[in-house]
Amino acid sequence: MICNDPASFAQAIPPFGALAGLDLGTVTIGVAVSDGMRSVATPLETIKRKKFGLDAARLLEICKGRDIKGLVLGLPMNMDGSEGPRCQSTRAFARNLEKLTDLPITFWDERLSTVAAERALLEADTSRKRRAEVIDHVAAGYILQGLLDRLAHMGKTA
Repeated sequence: MICNDPASFAQAIPPFGALAGLDLGTVTIGVAVSDGMRSVATPLETIKRKKFGLDAARLLEICKGRDIKGLVLGLPMNMDGSEGPRCQSTRAFARNLEKLTDLPITFWDERLSTVAAERALLEADTSRKRRAEVIDHVAAGYILQGLLDRLAHMGKTA
């Protein structure tokens, strides 16, 4: 089930259990997971993209192994807030993934998540080679943490 906003996603997932965040790129998919209480996002791995079926199989394997309750896909909006071809590609990925799993899927605006991840890695004095290896799943962590913070805020105001 695809949920187009955090409120409908919050209703579709159980109150506890880990979530996964995805930073979809054309070459890689960054994956991050949360703890069961949904307070902290942790970068997990970067999947080298091959074919959709193989990529989806690896993602669903991670979801099953970590008992994931929902998926958050970074939506690469343009800086003016409009949706371009990459957003259409992300939404198509979600529609195809929806056919393979019952997990609720939502989107989170990922504008500048890679920039934030790059800055964090630079501040940590990470080598250029290591940054290239981890940037995608660190960006996925930023995407997931954004949604986790939003869900926590929604819970406090409910």
